[in-house]
Amino acid sequence: MLYDAECGLCTFVRDWLARQRQLVPLEFVPAGSAAARGRYPGLDHAATLSDITVIGDGGQLYRGPAAWVVCMWALRQYRPTAHRMTTPAGLKVAKQVVLGAAKYREARWDRRAGGNAYRREDGWVYDRKDGWHYTRQDAAAGPAACDSGCRTAD
Repeated sequence: MLYDAECGLCTFVRDWLARQRQLVPLEFVPAGSAAARGRYPGLDHAATLSDITVIGDGGQLYRGPAAWVVCMWALRQYRPTAHRMTTPAGLKVAKQVVLGAAKYREARWDRRAGGNAYRREDGWVYDRKDGWHYTRQDAAAGPAACDSGCRTAD
């Protein structure tokens, strides 16, 4: 399972899945990571950051609601639920769950980023415990510059 390692919801779900009794072993790989790129070189890695992606041991690719159903199918307690989710009505429910999770992620991302995404190449670093931190010093502004671009002493 490829998951967004910087998303609180995704890491929560990963941790929950890892604690469940598995009939089929699940491996968790951070989406877009060097490990993911090395294991799956032909995969659209940008897409894996926006939608849950599961790759089966035979190379099968599952995204969105189907990926959630596959994860549930791998769990001992939830296999019967996964079978129910493969019906047309069940897939509609699975899709609603995935859309709800996507809305939650988008709302959290927009609130955290002030409507704009923090980007690593701009000097931002994400810590799961404390959130985003700006680390790069702008050489032109010097150490006295604040985040808003003002200077404390001119």
